Amino acid sequence: MDTLVRVDMDRLEAKLEPVPDGWQRLGGRALVARFCLDEIPPTCDPLGRSNKLIFCPGLLGGTNASSSHRISVGGKSPLTGTVKESNGGGTPGQKLARLGLKAIIVQGKPRQPGLWVLHVSQQGARLDPADDLALLPATPAAERLRTRYGAKVAISLIGPAGERKLFASGVLHTDKEGVPWRISARGGMGAVMASKGLKAIVYDDAGTSGVPLADKQLFAAAAQRYHKLLFASPLSGKAYPEYGTAGILGAMNDLGALPTRNFSTGRFELADRINGETLRELILERGGVGNPSHACMPGCTIRSSNVVPDHKGECLVSPLEYETLGMVGANCGIGDLDQIAAINRACNEMGVDTIDVGGALAIAMEAGVIAWGDGERCRQVVERIASGDLLGRLIGSGGVMTAKVLGVERIPAVKGQIMSAYDPRAVKGLGVTYATSPQGADHTCGTTARRQMNHHSAEGQVEASRAVQVNVTIYDNTGLCMFAAPGVGEERQVICDLLKGRYGWELTPEDLLAQARQTILDEREFNRRAGFSEAHDKLPDWFREEENPASGTVWDIPDAELQLAHRF
Repeated sequence: MDTLVRVDMDRLEAKLEPVPDGWQRLGGRALVARFCLDEIPPTCDPLGRSNKLIFCPGLLGGTNASSSHRISVGGKSPLTGTVKESNGGGTPGQKLARLGLKAIIVQGKPRQPGLWVLHVSQQGARLDPADDLALLPATPAAERLRTRYGAKVAISLIGPAGERKLFASGVLHTDKEGVPWRISARGGMGAVMASKGLKAIVYDDAGTSGVPLADKQLFAAAAQRYHKLLFASPLSGKAYPEYGTAGILGAMNDLGALPTRNFSTGRFELADRINGETLRELILERGGVGNPSHACMPGCTIRSSNVVPDHKGECLVSPLEYETLGMVGANCGIGDLDQIAAINRACNEMGVDTIDVGGALAIAMEAGVIAWGDGERCRQVVERIASGDLLGRLIGSGGVMTAKVLGVERIPAVKGQIMSAYDPRAVKGLGVTYATSPQGADHTCGTTARRQMNHHSAEGQVEASRAVQVNVTIYDNTGLCMFAAPGVGEERQVICDLLKGRYGWELTPEDLLAQARQTILDEREFNRRAGFSEAHDKLPDWFREEENPASGTVWDIPDAELQLAHRF
């Protein structure tokens, strides 16, 4: 992949460029971090002309290694003001790599109002007018694009929330069935895409024959070892395929870590109605298109996704994951799977992050604007984002904005981003990640929830978070799903062999770790230039002051100790 597409929205032109020398061995999150440092003024307006947006696969994108087709969407976040790499599944990452493209970079802003679609193929890249897609929800927009460009294309697009430049908006991606509900959700990248006048990117890999391999035999052998590791793991080989991410809900509830009613406690009295076991039973009982073990991309053996059917056996939503069950469910006092799934579907169609929206809905409930547990009202509010409804726009702007407008002081956020579905007083390693991640309160930057340790104790949590933050960055850089990490464990040589088979590079596991550390340091350097310091690496004070009744703990890791998280 020695070529990238540079899209200049000022001139409404797209052209191919060579990849800069310093980017050659970077992919995914590592490339996003370096791109931001090299090309984005750190103090720029995130929705202004100077910010840029990058779409890139990981280093192993387009290969037949399981779950290797993740796509990274990045730039400066309007939600946090920091660097942001927002990771997503589906098929765009695979097709981008098969087209031999290292990245797509979008810069500038159109001089006149209007929407555009970027079409990339073996013939090059072009911009097509797309005003007819204005404010269309995700599914009808994707259907119209497939009619226009072909049934086999992959698509990245924004929903009405992105077009309205709401800060909780993400970038949606089609899965292997063409459903546009995989999302690079966090950080408001949908608003950045809208600020560039771009509604969608269409990836047409017709005529391609797969990515080239430097050593086919070595790659095949490494892929076989890698897949054996995944199948042998209790998580990637059994728990994820059977229950998906929802399988952890019961354990988090028992631990007192399941955010309930705006993080006022960590145990939900209706948890057994929305846990992984109940969800699986519902999917199997209703049948139809339902599938408790679904792959969002071709060749994924982990299959942690699902398709949730309605009472008629037709698709209600896909996927319904732990983060949504936690933040839209327990955190809002909603104990009904159908209601949570309906809200999830509305979020998908509008193109918003269910974590930040779940936080915003709970804050609106604490303010008395919505009643606790009123799932139907929540769905209506989210759907009204498309119409420009004031409350819908507020919720679509995320939890921090909602709290400020409604006068709620208890805001579970770091650097402007709502925490995901783990109370940091009960899973303290994740609290360290929330506090110190360069990207705000983001569990995907280093979750410790499945580690065997005393999660209620402060002891060892900084070290645990540091180790996981570095390890997960390896997967973000290579384009592998983070759910492969438990299977691979310390056997990182298999990733080195995959990369050698793909590119011919001689790498060691320490090289992978070194690049991961450098990625985090690059992100922190961008943030430093943007005005952030270690003083911003902390949780809200109320977590120290208010005990989580379910765990009997408070947040008690000293801020000075948190500063050791990235002392590599």
